[in-house]
Amino acid sequence: MTISPSQDAHDFVRDYAGAHPEDVLDIDQPVSADEGVTGLIYELASERKDPMLLCRHVDGVDATVLSNVFASRTRIARMLGVGPDQLHEEYHRRASKPIPPQEVESGPIQEIVQRGEDVDLHTVPMLTHFASDKAPYVTSGIIVAEDPDSGVGNMSYHRSMIHSPNELATSLHSRGDLWRMLQKHAERGESMPVAMVIGGHPLFMLAASSRIGYEEDERAVAGGLFGQALEVVRTPVHGIKVPAWAEIVLEGTIDPEARAEEGPFGEFSGYSSNRSTNNVLRVETIMRRRDAMLIDVEGGNTDEHLNLARIPREAEMAHKLKARFPDVTALHYPTSGTHFHAYVALDQRRPGAARQVMLGLLGWDPYLKTVIAVDADVDVTNDSEVLWALATHFQPHQDLFVIDGLPGSPLDPSSGADGTTSRLALDATRGPSFHGDRIVVSTHARTQARTLLDTIYGGS
Repeated sequence: MTISPSQDAHDFVRDYAGAHPEDVLDIDQPVSADEGVTGLIYELASERKDPMLLCRHVDGVDATVLSNVFASRTRIARMLGVGPDQLHEEYHRRASKPIPPQEVESGPIQEIVQRGEDVDLHTVPMLTHFASDKAPYVTSGIIVAEDPDSGVGNMSYHRSMIHSPNELATSLHSRGDLWRMLQKHAERGESMPVAMVIGGHPLFMLAASSRIGYEEDERAVAGGLFGQALEVVRTPVHGIKVPAWAEIVLEGTIDPEARAEEGPFGEFSGYSSNRSTNNVLRVETIMRRRDAMLIDVEGGNTDEHLNLARIPREAEMAHKLKARFPDVTALHYPTSGTHFHAYVALDQRRPGAARQVMLGLLGWDPYLKTVIAVDADVDVTNDSEVLWALATHFQPHQDLFVIDGLPGSPLDPSSGADGTTSRLALDATRGPSFHGDRIVVSTHARTQARTLLDTIYGGS
């Protein structure tokens, strides 16, 4: 059967660069594998630029490196065929219509297969992202496992570094569904078969961040995002279904008892973290395309790292909030707050509505520590507008509440020794007793000013 090139990351890059050349930085000059890509991304971000990066000559890496793919919300929205304002709704619409994966006879991922003594993880391309990192890391590694009873699959991201030529040290610090699956295998006294997918079509990678139940399969979410079944082949030893168009796949097992130190690594908090479960993935097979790219996810508190996880979270929370609280008009998780802050806008029709909305959000999302509620005319995507609302509408003695003793993120450097956190809600809406009108600069005046400035600056 002929498989669909629409699931090929190479075709995505070519087509996107053709349609939006201004949004792709294609670099032919040498770039260092030691913080070189990171340096580019951080310097671009300092200029408020977030292009997709294609680095064709990274020293010591035998592959083209693609990075910063998820740094732009506009780019992610384009992947889904909508504008940024429709991103939440379109992601939720597609993800809510999962399509089970379809097994195909063969795919590009099977072009090169190394097994047994031929396995050497030093041949797998990896980058050093930060000066504080312990080693080069796989940052885009999606571990795929299948429940031993139901066969339902699970996909999740886990940072990994080389421990030996055939072992990766990795962290399952999220302690989510993969951790639960590993405990099942531990109770049976056996290792858990897994496959780590390093790079695939961006919609497949976005699906791996989806927030779904244990009995649901992220590979089916990928099908929903594509609008067609994810095409999969089976790995040669354990028969795990992986994308036929993947770039690199490592097949092996995780022994519930084996441990190897990993970290520190630059995490989303903006700190170098060595909090880890220190698990070991023993690799039995390396599969790759002949023309495999290293699709890297930039770590740290970058837009790319944060967007990849927060867009599915935002989409889920926005859907829940708007369904339950019709006053809600917008939701945004700002980069400045990593995964711990959220801004919610609402058209408050009765006293207490903002508090109720914030309470719901803090209860539903286990990562959030602070929520700020603002009025519908405040742009929640603009930190300055939210802080202005906080400065002019908020009275500390009456407009906040705190909830403590709740589970928090294991990567939050401020969380307690037991992993608990407190959560804060700040009501920066005007309220019924507020008096004041926002200043207005008329459209006419702004248009005249723009015309004059274009004359002065030559339209630049």
